[in-house]
Amino acid sequence: METTAPTLSRKAQIDQTATALFRRRGYAATSMRELAAALGIEAGSIYSHIRSKEEILHRICFRLADEFMAGLRHATADASASAATQLRRAIESHVRVLIHDADASVVFLHEWRHLSEPALSEFLKLRHDYEAAYRELIARGVEADELQTPDPAFAALTLFASLTWLPNWYRPGGKLGPDQIAERLTDQLLGGLAK
Repeated sequence: METTAPTLSRKAQIDQTATALFRRRGYAATSMRELAAALGIEAGSIYSHIRSKEEILHRICFRLADEFMAGLRHATADASASAATQLRRAIESHVRVLIHDADASVVFLHEWRHLSEPALSEFLKLRHDYEAAYRELIARGVEADELQTPDPAFAALTLFASLTWLPNWYRPGGKLGPDQIAERLTDQLLGGLAK
């Protein structure tokens, strides 16, 4: 029996196409005319589906922020798990979000600067809270003698810096699947923190 991919709504098609263009050309360099041409529609008709280019960027950035936060909440939900175990789960979840939609991840990581207020401040607060949760997990792990680092904040920044490049080299259908990549990266990153 043959299965067909579900048909995307026009708004979903716009988001998907814009995300790929934003990744390839950058948000600022992508025009609405280019987006309409890539979709095969008239430039003016795109506005019957969206208000602005920034609306698309907003959806991309906040959708991924929600996915990262949901993964973190799930990773830390078991209060009986050690901080090191929660950190492992959080990193694995972070990796899975990054590679689930690599185009959106690149846009999330690099194009958020084009958000205007108040969305920019809201986004920065979400990012700060997310990073703070990692710092806290690492600090708890150090306090419990499960992890070692003289500086949990620096360790958290190192984790994020190490993971940021992932969407640029990950290829779906490659030798390693998302779960294997998540496990290997987590092992590698936590190796420097392990007691």
